[in-house]
Amino acid sequence: MKQYVIIVAGGKGLRMGGDLPKQFIPLAGKPVLMRTLENFYSFSPDIDIILVLPHDHQEYWRSLCQEYNFTVPHRIVDGGETRFHSVRNGLALVDDDDAVVAVHDGVRPFVSHDVIARCFDMAAGGKAVVPVTGVVETVRCMKQDGTSVTVPRGDYRLVQTPQVFSVRMLKDAYSADYREDFTDDASVVEAMGVGVELAEGNRENIKITTPFDMVVAEALCHVSVIPRH
Repeated sequence: MKQYVIIVAGGKGLRMGGDLPKQFIPLAGKPVLMRTLENFYSFSPDIDIILVLPHDHQEYWRSLCQEYNFTVPHRIVDGGETRFHSVRNGLALVDDDDAVVAVHDGVRPFVSHDVIARCFDMAAGGKAVVPVTGVVETVRCMKQDGTSVTVPRGDYRLVQTPQVFSVRMLKDAYSADYREDFTDDASVVEAMGVGVELAEGNRENIKITTPFDMVVAEALCHVSVIPRH
């Protein structure tokens, strides 16, 4: 069954500080986004990679590809007003409705190949699949009156990407109108009544969002969590 991945890199990275979007910041000598694409290509050279970028970032991305001699095959599509619209734009390039498609954050370069394979295998069986990890810290729930209460952390999971679905399922879900409570692809699929299956993720699969995340990411690179070329 053919595999696609839509890599969404539409953020401006405001929480990172500075003018350079976080997906373009060098990580161990190479932009974060390149490491993410390389990770999926090394998982399978046959995977069809679709990169969603804001239109005004695309010329800069192409210049980076030339500068770093980046040759991982991929197609580029314009980002949308929200993540929902960006994913829908990416889906428009998926022309095989009998395939499976993953949606992945461009600033998550450390997802393991085991997790990618697990999610694709489960989705090939017709499931909507989301990788998760357990919560290790104590969790408190904030109430409207300003007070808080401890909740059982065993009842909660931290959600990661790639989230993987059959192409037909995801296209059906994204034919809906946008809603503010669509925070990820699983929430879009659930809105049409489909249950979501949880797969074991890997804790190194962090979303690089803040300067501290970059410190952690540099350390992960030096312990060879991801391939270094």
